[in-house]
Amino acid sequence: MSLSVTGTIERKGLGPGTWAIVTDKGETYELYEGGPKELHESGLKVKVKGEVRDDVMSFAMIGPILEVKSFEVGK
Repeated sequence: MSLSVTGTIERKGLGPGTWAIVTDKGETYELYEGGPKELHESGLKVKVKGEVRDDVMSFAMIGPILEVKSFEVGK
């Protein structure tokens, strides 16, 4: 499923740790394979476009897994 969300990047300390985006609506998406290195900054405001991956699982289990296709910082 394609998706476009706006929110804040957070580092979640569950298991080995993972990167996530918490949307302005309060939804949490885990970034697939940690997402692009440019998004590895807690508190970063971004707009992300991507695909929700239903075919993968994670140890963190914090929400749907989002594979980032493109992003804009500061939105």
